[in-house]
Amino acid sequence: MDVFLPIAQVFVNPIEILILSAIVGVLSGLFGVGGGFLMTPFLIFLGIPPAYAVANEANNILATSVSGSTTHYLKNTLDYKMGLMIVIGGAIGTSLGIFTFSYFKGIGKIDTVISLAYMYILAIIGSLMLVESLGEIDRAKKNILVKKKLHVHYWIHGLPLRMRFPKSKLYESIFTPIIIGLVVGFIAAIMGIGGAFILVPAMIYIIKMPTKLVPGTSLFVTIFVSVIVTFLHSFNYGSIDLLLVFLLVIGSIIGVQIGQKLGEKIDSSGLRALMAILILAVGIAIAYDSFFADHDTNETNTSVIPDLNFFSQFILDFSNEMPFFYGLFSIMFAIFLGVAAAFIRRFFSNFKKQMLKKS
Repeated sequence: MDVFLPIAQVFVNPIEILILSAIVGVLSGLFGVGGGFLMTPFLIFLGIPPAYAVANEANNILATSVSGSTTHYLKNTLDYKMGLMIVIGGAIGTSLGIFTFSYFKGIGKIDTVISLAYMYILAIIGSLMLVESLGEIDRAKKNILVKKKLHVHYWIHGLPLRMRFPKSKLYESIFTPIIIGLVVGFIAAIMGIGGAFILVPAMIYIIKMPTKLVPGTSLFVTIFVSVIVTFLHSFNYGSIDLLLVFLLVIGSIIGVQIGQKLGEKIDSSGLRALMAILILAVGIAIAYDSFFADHDTNETNTSVIPDLNFFSQFILDFSNEMPFFYGLFSIMFAIFLGVAAAFIRRFFSNFKKQMLKKS
């Protein structure tokens, strides 16, 4: 049974969205990367306009990041000082990204820009992941150990204004995390993704943070970047649909928990190659859909707009009449779901430990 989204003004199948978001969540939990670069294209394939897919996936990422970050907070595996430096750059990058988004939306080219961005990003990510995973498989078969250089210096390490980061035990220029945050924020605003696929490697290989602090700090940064992206998209374009966000968050959170459990039990080297192929396939599908597929402009899934129920009408009126407060409510809604998921997970984890002790 299809459901009508009052903000996006399209019909969607809620079961399809729940299943897809759960699958992407499993991949995110399994490989430790954000699933926004897969979920947003899937939403577009389901008929949701790209501008709405970007905004709502950013709100979904906010909820899942809050959930994961709360877990790391409870484990004390966060470097807040480093995270705040990255957030400063992220705020600047997000503002530049929204300005760019507004420009292309104004000239009617934003759908093309989003498609092109995903096409190139997915091609690059998929190719790098495929080469790396195939190399790991080959080295594992030949029992080859590769020694990596511990200290590789780039131009970014020569920047001035150094600061001590006690938690990570680093003495780093403040411009290093700010520049990285700027890039992540810009990409997040345009594509509706958390930017973990850039942030995590940068924190490990450029900033050289301890690995145990990277996931939590990355999620911490993603929260602030996603808050800014969600609010600006909601306030400027009224593109956040709470019904869609709810479906995405529920599926994603369930999928992430499953993926993390699977990641503890299986070797992901071979699966990483399959994920790389999936990413490349999605990139090719976007390219085909954008430049080669025939789109019938006379038949769309918004041709018949039904009478809205009380809840849908409330969302539509709330978004149109009070966009500022609607944006704030969207953020608080995602944060509430994320925190609730984290504490529910902790409750069941503690309950399981207690049962094991008794047995």
